[in-house]
Amino acid sequence: MPVSPDLPSPSPTSNPTVSRRGHLRSSQAKPPPCPLAALKCRTGPLDIVFVIDSSRSVRPFEFETMRRFMIDIIGNLDVGPNATRVGVIQYSSQVQNIFSLKTFFTREDMEKAINSIVPLAQGTMTGLAIQYTMNVAFTVQEGARPPHKKIPRIAIVVTDGRPQDRVTEVATQARDAGIEIYAVGIQRADMTSLRAMASPPLEEHVFLVESFELIQKFGKQFQDKLCGVDMCVERDHGCQHSCVSTPGSFYCECNPGYRLNADGKTCSPIDACADGRHGCEHQCVSARGSYSCRCRAGYYLNQDKRTCTMIDYCSFGNHSCQHECVSIPSGHRCRCHRGFMLQPDGSSCRATDLCNGVDHGCEFKCVTSEGSYHCVCPEGQQLQADGKGCSRCGAGHVDLVMVIDGSKSVRPQNFELVKQFVNRIVDLLEVSPQGTRVGLVQYSSRVRTEFPLNKYHSADEIKEAVMKVEYMEKGTMTGLALKHMVEHSFSELEGARPLSHNVPRIGLVFTDGRSQDDISEWARRAKESGIVMFAVGVGKAVEEELRAIASEPVEQHFSYSADFTTMTHLVENFKLNICPEEGRGETEIRSPCECEALVQFQTNTVAILQSLTERNILWVLRGCAGAQSSPQLWGAASRLLPGEAQGLAAGMGGGDG
Repeated sequence: MPVSPDLPSPSPTSNPTVSRRGHLRSSQAKPPPCPLAALKCRTGPLDIVFVIDSSRSVRPFEFETMRRFMIDIIGNLDVGPNATRVGVIQYSSQVQNIFSLKTFFTREDMEKAINSIVPLAQGTMTGLAIQYTMNVAFTVQEGARPPHKKIPRIAIVVTDGRPQDRVTEVATQARDAGIEIYAVGIQRADMTSLRAMASPPLEEHVFLVESFELIQKFGKQFQDKLCGVDMCVERDHGCQHSCVSTPGSFYCECNPGYRLNADGKTCSPIDACADGRHGCEHQCVSARGSYSCRCRAGYYLNQDKRTCTMIDYCSFGNHSCQHECVSIPSGHRCRCHRGFMLQPDGSSCRATDLCNGVDHGCEFKCVTSEGSYHCVCPEGQQLQADGKGCSRCGAGHVDLVMVIDGSKSVRPQNFELVKQFVNRIVDLLEVSPQGTRVGLVQYSSRVRTEFPLNKYHSADEIKEAVMKVEYMEKGTMTGLALKHMVEHSFSELEGARPLSHNVPRIGLVFTDGRSQDDISEWARRAKESGIVMFAVGVGKAVEEELRAIASEPVEQHFSYSADFTTMTHLVENFKLNICPEEGRGETEIRSPCECEALVQFQTNTVAILQSLTERNILWVLRGCAGAQSSPQLWGAASRLLPGEAQGLAAGMGGGDG
């Protein structure tokens, strides 16, 4: 190893050796070449801080020897961020940080920084330097590894004189903080102070070198002390996983995914699920310091590896459900539409109300009986021979306004079915300016009159206009629609006949869902104003709202269908009420003496006589007197033409006619 030009060459007869007390002295034998060991110290990572005395008593050529001492020690260490880290401070009356443990990680950078040191050349405050080493140099902020990593912290104090401050107390604090202190004294160093600084055992941590000329030779022997033997090899360490050797000692480490137990030797798997931060939706499975998420039976793990989605067993296409398949964690189950009951086979459905489950074709109303159904007609009408049709509404006069739901929940294809439903009702009516008048209103978030009562005068015109109605979509403001119907649709301005004409006013409200506004007030006002209200609900319509809209008796004025495709049977439910009893509305009073009245009465009477004859009720009837003498005949004629019959009776009785 080259020696500084300012350093006198050692005597040829000198051979430095270390005494049993740690003194380095001179012997007479000529030393062989003594370079520092070529092999690096491989006993594990270290955090080393050199604490160098640069007081005025250290002459320049002596300080150069101290530089070489540090460079030679560093040159034989395994230096790196994950290996040994090195820091250097110098002190005199003050402390100066040359470079910290985090500054350099190559020997070249460290050597360059050491060669750039300018000595302070003041007093000898060794205690202050040790305190700085403890409070600053060995902090995590300055590059020291955290204590839990158990990286040895070593301070090498090199001094040539007696400290000018106290070192015993601060050195004890440093050792208690886990810092291992080596005290190297040169020439005039005070042995008592060195022993007060150093860690035990003192014979391994205190060194006194007789002169600066011998400090380089001492470096090799000091390195042997620093690196020592591999304690993991020399001792039965008992580590379960791996042993890490340190100068004069060792410690145990565990493999990734394990933590060291309290005995310092054995290892236990880290339960990565225990802290609850795994984010698994269902189950967390711990595995050697890591974890994975797992889903419960019937679910699969999503791409985020944390959340779970239920397996859609119905999508496999082998469920055989007649109506609906519902996936459940254990497989699937079948579900029937509203109005149907699941059969014991678990897949087929049977209608609880057969009228909702079949296309019964009843003109007025379908009635379910056990295992079957039959059609009925309203009071005063007879069931036709086909068992489905009823006598048609003829001479009734009504003002009918239909209010239909055009909200987005209806959907375009179903709105077309609603328009067909409206036209089926129109088919029941005798539409004319003097007969039945029809108006149509559509509503969603707003209300729109599609056509008023006085717009069209025939069923064909109305049906054509209905099919041209455009779907509004948006919300469901049923209350607003009722208000519009009361205030506008049944006004004389829009074609409603005056109340004095006694023409029934009928409002039919069609909806498929819950209203987004209040309906109670305008439903009440509509009925109080004399409007007979019908409510038709489909799908998700709310029964409570339908009942609030319907007139009394409620059961006869509201109807419900499970879906749009089966609602055609509801048309006949309204026929009786839409077609009022004969004689309601405007009735023309004609004079019984008019020729047309007499002819009409005679024609009707002949027809009734013929009918009675065919039924074997009346065999012979002659003359007006005979007709007058038959109460049954006279009553039938009176029901057909009440005015004419009464007038004729008066004439036959010898009145003014």
